[in-house]
This record gives sequence, C-alpha cells and structure tokens, in this order.
Amino acid sequence: MAFHRIGLGLAFGLAGHLAMAQPVLHAVGLENQYADVLAQIGGPYVKVSAIQSDPNTDPHEFEATPRIAAQFRKADLVVENGLGYDSWAAQLLKGSKAKLLSAQALLKLPDSTPNPHLWYRTDTMPAVAAAAAAFFETKDPAHKAQYQANLHAFDASLAPWRAEIAKVKAQYEGAPVAVTEPVADYLLQETGLKIMTPFSYELSVMNDTDPAPQDVATEQALLRDNKVKLFAYNEQVTDPQTEALLALAKQHQVQIVPVYELMPSGAKNYQDWMLQATTALATALAAK
Repeated sequence: MAFHRIGLGLAFGLAGHLAMAQPVLHAVGLENQYADVLAQIGGPYVKVSAIQSDPNTDPHEFEATPRIAAQFRKADLVVENGLGYDSWAAQLLKGSKAKLLSAQALLKLPDSTPNPHLWYRTDTMPAVAAAAAAFFETKDPAHKAQYQANLHAFDASLAPWRAEIAKVKAQYEGAPVAVTEPVADYLLQETGLKIMTPFSYELSVMNDTDPAPQDVATEQALLRDNKVKLFAYNEQVTDPQTEALLALAKQHQVQIVPVYELMPSGAKNYQDWMLQATTALATALAAK
C-alpha cells in the first residue's frame, strides 16, 4: 500500500513537472538577440525560435523560406527590429495570427531614423522585455507571476552593462573613434566617445553604395595618421573597401574592436554580449 502511494506520488509529481515544462506559447525573434530576450522572459512556458542567428552571415542578404513562413503561422508573438532592418518578414506575417512587436514602435522612432541597429541602445531591450511579458501574461495568466519575476531579473541583470558604460564614459569621454558603419554607434555615443567617421560614409557602407571620394579620404586619414583611439569594425558585413581599411588600421597599430549585427555564439545571452562589447571598448582605449 505504501509502495502504491509512493508510486502514485512519483507519477503525479512527474506528470506535474512535465506539464509545467510544456511551453504554452510560441514566440519568434527575427534576430537572435531578440529571441534570447524572449526566452529569458518566457522561461519554460514559451517556446522561442530565432530566424537569423548566424553571426558569420550578412543579415542584409537574408532570404525567407517556406520553413520560416511555417514558423510564423505557429507563432503567438513575433518580435522585429523595425526601421527596415527586417522588412523581408512583412509579407510572410500577413498570413500569421501572431501579434507583432516592433522595437522601433516601442521606442516611438520615426521611419526616418537613420541607424536601425537598435539593440546597441540601453533602452531597447527593457522595452521589448516589458512588452513581451505583458503579452505573455495576457495570453497565459496562470504563469503571470513567473513572467513578472523573469522581467525583474532581466532588468536587474543589465546593471553590470550600464555600470561599464558609465565607467568608460567617466574615463574616456570625447575620445575619437572610427567605424565602418553605424552598427555600434548607439553604444559608442552612450559611452561618450566621438565618432570621427563621416556619417555619410557610414551610411554608404551600410546601404552598399559607393561612398564619396572625400569621405573615403577622410576615413583613411583617420587610421593612417592615428587620429583615433580605436576602429569599430563590423565583422559580419565586409567588402574589399572595409577590408582595406582593416588592413590600414592594423598597419598603423590602431586598436580594432569587432562588432556584430547578430549575437555571436561566444555570448551567454544578450546582456553578456553587450557587456563584452563595452569592455572591449575599454580595453582598446586603455591600450592607446
């Protein structure tokens, strides 16, 4: 009889554990950094998938597939960056029942905002996380307390990154830097660094158009004449022109800080990635 009770207890306990572990909702992040935050907020109750997750590919050349369309049809929530960065998804989402959250919309940014790399802003992911938590709570009120706890934990986990930003700004505010394109510009600006690269040059590289000759000359001079403390180089999207700049920076011993458009595999999560990126700036600045 005792064995029977224990067996029943184990069975019910296992069933309860499995029930708890079963995802209730399905969410999709168009880029893996957004998917990572969704997973942190949703926990075991939300199945999360990322559409773009390979930091070794050019996200601007991404092409949707029927498999991705199927993911959208199953999704309850889809998170996009906005500002045209992931506009490829618009047509596929027309046939989806999923709620769409846009980082651009959450931050109330106009379509004319020139830099779409919103995940390097400190206010982006807290807004995305809060909106996702609110949606999960509405669709799955049974786990509201867990979603709220996950949101609070996520917000608290951003403190080391914010502290590192403040540290870099206190020590190096106004330090001149060069970039290939505006991938990490929001972070560079929050740390108080001065971007010397002509913005028209950054936009040309980002949009894959030919930069003006005077902008090219200015960018080359920044590196050749050691007018900058570091060179933030987009490792993910390169071409012969940016590769030539990288070689020039190495030749003249300019500190190089790689930046990425998708979360690299070496990062534990989004906040770890951002902390690593900011620490890399501090290390490069200290070396000059």
